Amino acid sequence: MDMTPQRWLETSDYLRSVFGPLGEPIDGRLAGLMDRAVAAGLPSIAVSADVGRLLMVLASVAAGSRTEGGPRALEIGTLGGFSGLWIARGLGPAGRLITIEAEASHAAFARTEFAAAGMADRVELRLGKGLEVLPRLHAEFGPGSFDLVFLDAIKSEYRAYAEQAAGLLRPGGLLVADNCLGASWWITDAPGSDPGRDAVDAFNRWISTPASGFLACCVANREGLVVARKC
Repeated sequence: MDMTPQRWLETSDYLRSVFGPLGEPIDGRLAGLMDRAVAAGLPSIAVSADVGRLLMVLASVAAGSRTEGGPRALEIGTLGGFSGLWIARGLGPAGRLITIEAEASHAAFARTEFAAAGMADRVELRLGKGLEVLPRLHAEFGPGSFDLVFLDAIKSEYRAYAEQAAGLLRPGGLLVADNCLGASWWITDAPGSDPGRDAVDAFNRWISTPASGFLACCVANREGLVVARKC
């Protein structure tokens, strides 16, 4: 059956309505987070609730496959904390999330949300640019110290994030990247029409090859989510 534009929109609505909500206590804090974020001046670009649930499932899978110690995840691009809360819940009470945010106002808002959700002891926010903070994490934690890395920051830097994050991920760990099909552009737009589109296309083509060191696929939720397992 052909996936017409109308059918695609209807399918997206279905996914969000069925695989988005989870009920209390998760929805109790997450339901109004983006309204609060927009009211505080943050852009309305967070992942949708169905993508949030997928992140939670992937975080729980990564956490469950750790053989010793508590699970640890890394997020590059905190924004208002929406995706971070989903990941932290997936990691479970013993898990820890480090999330990197370059904008001070976004970081301040997210810290408030993490605390209000009772996650202040599970989530640590590092203020700074992803490519500047990642080397410090390497020095601090060492190789193979993370179970999951989520990319949702500057699209033109995705490959650089992934190459640095690969050293932090343990074998079998997961790298997840948002907006791998679209943002203000779409992946089927003409090459050269948008720098972000071209950068993400190059990232997709790289991570899909064995040379990247990952086994990868793309899930077409919302604007596309690359899910890759470190070999």
